[in-house]
Formats: sequence, C-alpha cells, structure tokens
Amino acid sequence: MKRLYLSLLLLAMAGGLYAQTTDTDASSKKEQREERKLKRISLFKQLEEGENLYQREFSLGGRINTDGWAGFFELGWRKSRQKVTYFQFEFAEKKNPKEDKKPGALKDIDQFGFIYSEKPYIYGKQNNFYQAKLGVGQQRLIGGKGNKNGVLVNAIYYGGLSVGLKKPYYLNVVDPNTSRGVQVKYGQDPLYDQAFLDRSSIIGGAGFGKGWGEVSIVPGIHAKTGLRFDWARFNEVVSALEVGVNAEYYTKDVDIMIDQDPKKFFFNAYIALQFGKRWDKK
Repeated sequence: MKRLYLSLLLLAMAGGLYAQTTDTDASSKKEQREERKLKRISLFKQLEEGENLYQREFSLGGRINTDGWAGFFELGWRKSRQKVTYFQFEFAEKKNPKEDKKPGALKDIDQFGFIYSEKPYIYGKQNNFYQAKLGVGQQRLIGGKGNKNGVLVNAIYYGGLSVGLKKPYYLNVVDPNTSRGVQVKYGQDPLYDQAFLDRSSIIGGAGFGKGWGEVSIVPGIHAKTGLRFDWARFNEVVSALEVGVNAEYYTKDVDIMIDQDPKKFFFNAYIALQFGKRWDKK
C-alpha cells in the first residue's frame, strides 16, 4: 500500500512539473511572437517615418515650363545625410507664348457628315526648337519628414550642357503659279515666305516628320534652382513635386516665330512631377 501511495505521489509531482514546463514553453513562445511582432512594427515605422538614408535613387518625370515642356530621367547617390548628388538627362521643346494653332483647310465631307481637314498648323511659326540636356546637380535637405504624412523638402541647384536642335517648320501652302499645294519652309523662297503670314494661302501643316533631315545644332548651357517636395509615404519611394526657375544660353540666335526677334537667352519658371525608387548600395 505504501508503494502505491509513493507511486501516485511521484506521478502527481511529474505531472505538475510537466504542466509547469508546458506553461513556461507556451509563455516563452508567446513572448517570442510578441517580440517578432514588435520588430516588424518597428521596421515598418522606420521605413514609413524614419530618416531617409538610402544610398541610391532613380526617377522619371515630366516638366511644364512657361515656355514649353520637358521629359527627364534622374540618377542620384547620397553623399551625406543632407546632400544628394544627381545626374539628369532631359529632352525638351521651346514654345513661344504667342503660338496660335489653327485647323487645316477643309478637305472633304463624307456621306455621314464627318468633316475631314488638313493637318493643323501654327500660324507664324518658323522653326521648332528642341533641346537635349545633360547636367549634374545637388539636393540639400531643408526639412525632414517627421511622420508618414510629412513632406521631405530639399533645395536643388543644377547645371550642365545643352544641345539645341533647330528644325525647320514646314507648311503646305498654295503655289501661286500652279494653285496646287506645295510643302515649303520659311526662307526657302521669297515667293512662298509671304504665305506663312497669309491664312488664305495656308492649306495645313506638313506634319511632325518633315524637316528632320535639315536639323541644325545650337550648343548651349543651362542652369536651374528650385525646391523639391517629396510626399511619398515610404522613404524607398520617390513621389515629388518640384518648382523653380531655369535659365539657358545658346551660342547662336534661335528664331522660333517669324514676327519675333531671335534670341540666345531663355528664362522660364517651371513645375515638375517625378516618380521613382530608392535603394541601398550593394
């Protein structure tokens, strides 16, 4: 009987120890899960709200200027906590504020009443002027993003070389000798030059592809400064609005409109949007 009581006592003690061990293991696993959860939350907050220290960034964007438009891509690398150096390539076109786009002459009306007309044209235009720009600049931190709803503010300054591409602007006009349509550029023949400022003589535009074989190169330099506001929720994402001013100087006169004096210096204000990503150096 004593042996039976002793065996039951030992079994009870073993069961208690097993239960205590099981409770301890369960508590330990729960603590580990909580710890991993807290680490994930901490990492998430760091990505969302923490200081931006990514080493590389790449973005694409578009820009509206007071005298035209531009598209660009940008590659940057962080030099310090407050400074990012970046390269930018840009393709742009200059537009004169007085450009007036007109519809082409009536071509035909089909049986359903649809109107077909010649290509639209810009009255008084002499040349298209495009620019391929390459430059280097820096972003300097003004204000960091305090939380996920904050905005990162950088001052930017930038400059580089510009290759201007001056392309003759062709029109389809009425030949005064044959009364047939002929595609001409301004300055080609005095006989047709007057037609560029005579709406009754213009049939329509010659099309975007006309004149590329006659492009002339106009070298220049450019520089800009402004402010960049990055509102992306995560630091690894670039979502930025930039506003600023831009100046360009070319070595030859650029004549865009017939009734406007040609010029070498251009100055404009701009607003740009760009999107991309950041990553750490491998």
